[in-house]
Amino acid sequence: MTSENKSRKQLYLQIADKVMEIIESRELKPHDPVPSEAELAKLFGVSRMTTKLALEQLVERGVVYRLPRRGTFLAGNGQEGGARMEAKPPQQPGEKKESRLIALVVPHMTDYTSRIIASVEHEVRKHGFDLVLRISKDEEDQGRCLQALVDMGIDGIILFPQGSKSCSSQVFKLKMDKIPSVIIDRVFYEIPIDCVYHDHFQGSYEMAKYLIAKGHREIGFSSNVIENITARGERYRGYIQALLDHGIPVKSEYIHFRTTSCRPDHIHEYDAEQGEFIRNNPGMTAVMCADDQVAIATLFSALHMNIAVPEKLSIVGFSDTHLSALTPVPLTTVRQDTEKLAAAAVELLMKRVRHSREQHITVKIQTRIIERKSVLDRSGLVTTT
Repeated sequence: MTSENKSRKQLYLQIADKVMEIIESRELKPHDPVPSEAELAKLFGVSRMTTKLALEQLVERGVVYRLPRRGTFLAGNGQEGGARMEAKPPQQPGEKKESRLIALVVPHMTDYTSRIIASVEHEVRKHGFDLVLRISKDEEDQGRCLQALVDMGIDGIILFPQGSKSCSSQVFKLKMDKIPSVIIDRVFYEIPIDCVYHDHFQGSYEMAKYLIAKGHREIGFSSNVIENITARGERYRGYIQALLDHGIPVKSEYIHFRTTSCRPDHIHEYDAEQGEFIRNNPGMTAVMCADDQVAIATLFSALHMNIAVPEKLSIVGFSDTHLSALTPVPLTTVRQDTEKLAAAAVELLMKRVRHSREQHITVKIQTRIIERKSVLDRSGLVTTT
């Protein structure tokens, strides 16, 4: 990595620390606005790009979340009970209207979930409902959030569950009590409940196919721990199936599951696990990463080891977080369309709110590849099969 890139990295991290100091000094509460990119650039005398990188770093750490066209806000900690987000014009004097409330429960506040929140709010507005947001810190807290929402007479719930592959007892209870509910970003097979999720298998399959078309045959796979995360398992299966369908041997040494998850506040540094994976497999020409955090950690580790990306090693991610376009070598990745996810989830929930008697519905949202600079085209260098 060049000294210029190092100093730039250090600067935006310094600004991120300064933003943390502002949050503390102003005693901001969850969901209070945080200074904008422009305000921070003026305050610290740096570029908008530097402040953008700083805020995106805080998004990845789960400190703040960003809503398109609205700004940056301090994330909740799962204890304050969430925030009410107004979605309807103020009630006129003397006008009596019954509250129409849809709840969205998410497990954390990241770039991905903040985009879901913005998209769900937009869709809920169209149907004349207000949105109630809850951030659950674990499965036990998720259960408490769901029960509190039911007790307040919520009209319907959109749930982004904690990492479990299986339904919690509270989700079963929602089904038994006939509370209109839609699960997003997960699919549960043990209970007939409406689910809307991205087609992780197909997205991963298409990415592997893309790398193969670019002439890569020695393709690795790296992921955070798969246990209890449906999406990561589906992405792994997509990688395996694509290799098998194209007659490429699956090499166990090319498959890497981390012992610990990548820490969002350290993904820009050398990562010992990713470094060892790269070092032990010099024959790999490409690495498919199950999410952008792992991809970014892999990228910085390779650069730290003086391995040129993509000349010596191509790296791709999954999710298309904001940081993926801002790395020293912008990442090719799989984009998950949150607008389509939100539109399908809200539309399905509205059917249940209106007492639709259709059997449970599962909706898959297609993904697409976002091509940037992290993949070398080797198709002219090797013989295709």
